[in-house]
Amino acid sequence: MSTAFRGGPAEPAHASAGREPVLEIRDLTVAYGAGADAVTAVHGVDLTLHRGEVLGLAGESGSGKSTLVYGATRLLPPPGVVAGGQVLYHRRGEEPIDVLRLSDAELRAFRWNEASVVFQGAMNSLNPVERVLGQFDDALRAHRPGSTRAERRQRAADLLRLVGINPERLSSYPHQLSGGMRQRVMIAMALALEPDVVVMDEPTTALDVVMQRHILRQLRSLRDRFGFAVVFVTHDLSLLVEFADRIAVMYGGRLVEQADARDLYLTPRHPYSHGLLNSFPSLRGEVRELTGIPGSPPDLRRPPSGCVLHPRCAHAMKVCAAHRPPLATAPVDAGRDREVACWLHHPTAAAPAHLVSGPATTGPALPTAQTTDGVS
Repeated sequence: MSTAFRGGPAEPAHASAGREPVLEIRDLTVAYGAGADAVTAVHGVDLTLHRGEVLGLAGESGSGKSTLVYGATRLLPPPGVVAGGQVLYHRRGEEPIDVLRLSDAELRAFRWNEASVVFQGAMNSLNPVERVLGQFDDALRAHRPGSTRAERRQRAADLLRLVGINPERLSSYPHQLSGGMRQRVMIAMALALEPDVVVMDEPTTALDVVMQRHILRQLRSLRDRFGFAVVFVTHDLSLLVEFADRIAVMYGGRLVEQADARDLYLTPRHPYSHGLLNSFPSLRGEVRELTGIPGSPPDLRRPPSGCVLHPRCAHAMKVCAAHRPPLATAPVDAGRDREVACWLHHPTAAAPAHLVSGPATTGPALPTAQTTDGVS
């Protein structure tokens, strides 16, 4: 391997990563438009991504998850604007830098080298009139100007092998590749400069189930080999349960719950998380009726008062319509790394049994609305 590129795999992620943060999103607010007509799509979100971790970001379409990651990486198209907050990137042994304050030149150096993005539409992300080799060569030449053409070709071939594609495909055009191969080419390009953070925006949505699992297995293997951290955005919570270390659930532009993947699967605290988990069938156990979540996501131009979920929630109380619940650790989760924004988990409230214990995907369906008047 040329000295223009780092060679050899890194130490496995979980052997050394611990809980060291690599990316911190602090109080990030993103809006579309300006003035009185502005629509706030992300409200004061706080998230921390640790080295070597896979952080899943889940929610329905329109929940704000893609807006959050595009705002954090400064890829938000107009009229989207970051209205407030910080995005701190932690280089090893150095003071953190605020990505939102980088100059254009600093931002160009930051992208691909330290953070890269895999977009949802691989066919739209790849240049349809450029061979695969040319697209690798453009990125490598821009960020490694000292490399030779032979070195860049060898690097591109190595990257294709990493994602299970024959290097002969370097001479192919995107339309000559299957959907799964195009998506793997995008993943290979994202890993070209061995960044610390890879953001993946629904990279498997347009693929069949078999290819989805194949790509997830490869991603898990690559993460363990090279130690990069992943922000994986998807509406499919079943994928995250298999792939992610930790899951953050968004609704109406806000975080409503975050927890370790296993904890969220076995004991979801928020009614919205419970609804998402009950929206896909289990491969084991008894046949059951899928319940889903009634209603539609909120209109962000006129969001509901209080808890943004309360018009759709079977457990809504009077306090839910009047006051927005904070994102905090529930009493039953004291000492655990999880938070929930729900009045049902206020110290004086009694949450339904299936929101306290028991696997969500085999638990009872949501009952009728509670009659509790409020929380004192």
